[in-house]
Amino acid sequence: MKNSLKSGYLFSNRDLVALILPLILEQALAITVGMADTMMVASVGEAGVSGVSLMDMVNNLIFSVLAALATGGTVVVSQYLGADRAEEARDTSMQVILTVFSAATALALLIALFRKGLIHLLFGTIEADVMEAALIYLMVSAISYPFLGVYNACAALFRAMGKTSITFYTSIVGNILNIVGNAVCIFGLHMGVLGVAIPSLVSRAVMAVILYVCLKNPTHVLHIDKLTFRPDREKIRKILYIGVPGGIENALFQGGRVLVVSIISLFGTIQIAANGVANSLDGMGCIVGQAMNLAMVAVIGRCVGTLDQDQIRYYTKKLMAFTFIGTAVVNSTIIASLPFLLSLYGLTSETTALAYQLVMIHNGIAIFLWPVSFVFPNMLRACNDVKFPMRISIFSMAAFRIGFSYILGVRYGMGALGVWYAMILDWIFRSVCFVGRYLHGDWKKTIYRLANDNLKSEEKKRCRRRLL
Repeated sequence: MKNSLKSGYLFSNRDLVALILPLILEQALAITVGMADTMMVASVGEAGVSGVSLMDMVNNLIFSVLAALATGGTVVVSQYLGADRAEEARDTSMQVILTVFSAATALALLIALFRKGLIHLLFGTIEADVMEAALIYLMVSAISYPFLGVYNACAALFRAMGKTSITFYTSIVGNILNIVGNAVCIFGLHMGVLGVAIPSLVSRAVMAVILYVCLKNPTHVLHIDKLTFRPDREKIRKILYIGVPGGIENALFQGGRVLVVSIISLFGTIQIAANGVANSLDGMGCIVGQAMNLAMVAVIGRCVGTLDQDQIRYYTKKLMAFTFIGTAVVNSTIIASLPFLLSLYGLTSETTALAYQLVMIHNGIAIFLWPVSFVFPNMLRACNDVKFPMRISIFSMAAFRIGFSYILGVRYGMGALGVWYAMILDWIFRSVCFVGRYLHGDWKKTIYRLANDNLKSEEKKRCRRRLL
C-alpha cells in the first residue's frame, strides 16, 4: 500500500478486499461458533445455562471496553503509519499492548475479588445453584481477560497494517479449540460449567500467544523487538484519548441492552422467546457492518495520518458504499429465507409470528439505517472526533432505546414491538446527528489539532493549507 499522495490513493480495491473479507469471515465464524456453543451449553442443565447466560452479559461488557481501548490503539498507530512515521508506530504498538493488557488485568482482579457482590448488584437474589454456576464461570472468565486483552491489542495492530488474514486464521484455531474443548469437557468429562469456561480460557490464551509471536516477525511494519515495555505517558495518553470515550460508550450501551431485556421480560414468555430468536437472526444481519466497523477505523486512521481531506472523504464514501451493499445482500437473504429459518426453532405459531415481525422490522430497516448509525461514526473516531459520537450514543440510548421502549412497550401496551420501534427511533436520531456532524465539517478541526500536536513547526503551515 503506497503512502505518497503523488502516487494516488492509499488503498487499491485489492487492498480493501484483502482487509475487509477476512474481517467479514471472522465475524461470520464467531456468530456460527457462538450458536454451536450455545447448543452445547444447554446440556449442562438449566442452572448452568442460566448462570452462563447471566455472566455472558458481564463478559460482553468487559469485552466491549477492551475492544474500545484496542480501537484507540488502531487509530493512533494507523495515523502514524499514514504519516510515514513507522518507528513511532512501532513504539506505539508496544504501548497499545501494555495499555490494553494492564486494563484487562485490572478488570480481572476486580471481577475476581468482587464477583459475588457484582452478581447481587446486577441481578439481585438468584437461586443458589444458579449463583454457584455463575461464580465458577465468572471466575474462570476473569482469568482469561488478560489473554483477551493481549489478543485484542495484537489484532488491532494487524488491522492497522491491513493484515487481517492473520487474525482470521488465528480465530479459526481458537474457535476450533473452543468447540472441541467444549465437546470433550461437557460430553466426555462431564465437567458442567467448568467444561464451558475452561475451553474458552484455553482458546483465548492460545490466540493471544499466536498473535504475539506473529508480531515478533521483523518483516512486519509493526513488530515487537523488546520483551519488556516501558510506559510512555504521551503515547498512552493518545491511546486513551480515543479508547476511553469508546469504552464508556460501549459499556453504557451494553448496560442499556440489559435494561431493554429487563423491559421485555415484563411481557411474558412468548415475547421473551420471540425476542431471543429475533436477536440471533439480527446478529447475522449485522455481520458485514461489524466487520466494516473495524475496517473503517484502520483505513480512515491511515488517511488521517496523511492529513489529506480528499483521501478521508473518498474512503469514507467508498467504505460506506461497501457497507450498504453488503448489509443489503445479507439482510435481504435472511428476509427471503425467514419462514425456513424460523421453522428450525420449533416455536409455537404465536411466537413464530411475533419473531417474524421483529426480524422484518430490524433487518428491513437495518439495510438503510444501521450503516449510518454504527459504521459511519467510526470515521469520526478515526479523525480523533471521539467525544461527539460518545455523547450522541449515550443520549440516544437513554432517550430512545430505553425511554421510548418503556413508553411504547409498557405505557402504550405495544410489548416487544414497541421496544423495537424505539430502537428504530434510536437509529434515526444517531444517523441524523452523525451525518450532520460530517457535513458541518467539525471533524476537520480535530485533524488540525492532531497536526499541531504531532508535526514539527515548519510543517504546520503546509498542513494548514492542505486541511483548510
